Amino acid sequence: MSRNRRLILSPPSTVWGLLSAGHRYGEWVTGTQQVVSTDPHWPDVGARLQVRVGVGPLVLDDTCVVRICEPQRRLELEAKAGPFGAARIAMKLIPWAESTLFVLDWHPLRGPGTRMHGFPVDYVVSIRNGMMLTKLARIAVSEQRAGTGNGTGTGTHADDGAAPGGTRSR
Repeated sequence: MSRNRRLILSPPSTVWGLLSAGHRYGEWVTGTQQVVSTDPHWPDVGARLQVRVGVGPLVLDDTCVVRICEPQRRLELEAKAGPFGAARIAMKLIPWAESTLFVLDWHPLRGPGTRMHGFPVDYVVSIRNGMMLTKLARIAVSEQRAGTGNGTGTGTHADDGAAPGGTRSR
């Protein structure tokens, strides 16, 4: 399992606005080349998000299914990546004064990832997820500063949106 934590200097409502806008996942989810389709009732339980992920010519279509949704508090997805199996992606938003403590847990459910689970794989996933939370924090802070903190704007800002001393752990 890989666990990342990030203090995002925006309230949970702003961060949730980004999570609940499925069409925007390509802006902050590292490795996403394109959001192919989003169920109109995203992020309700059972809703699907289809994305194309990869690096360069290595591309794979992936489907994320919402398994748990507690608006502005918790979103859990099952990411299905064809022959590579599936993983649980759990995101928790914890109010922290005017900010959000964002906790991201990733755990393989099926496929080769369950057998390769351990230090090398978890380390790589932790780095990827850390990059992803940095992007999410930048967008959330930018939108908060622009007054569009509902997750609908598209701006970015040089500040990474994290408090000093942000942590990443496995």
